[in-house]
Amino acid sequence: MDTRVAIIGIIVEDGGSVEKLNSILHDYRDYIIGRMGLPYREKSINIISIAVDAPQDVISALSGKLGRLPGVSTKALYSKVNGKPGNDVGNETAG
Repeated sequence: MDTRVAIIGIIVEDGGSVEKLNSILHDYRDYIIGRMGLPYREKSINIISIAVDAPQDVISALSGKLGRLPGVSTKALYSKVNGKPGNDVGNETAG
């Protein structure tokens, strides 16, 4: 099955949604490559980026579920490279 590599940007403005957000991310843990979270205390928000390798419908579902949480905004950015196993970018051999 073809997968896509993407980053989901998340802005959390309602701290009450953090527990549910983390629960959703836990449900999708097999697709998550990495996560970075930055608390922006001066603005009382949290900024999170999630790198994923998953089928496009899974990425859309994850972003949609997160974006429906109160006070949470999301946006997915897709790579032009698919995440299919064995697709090593930059490792072509000259023939």
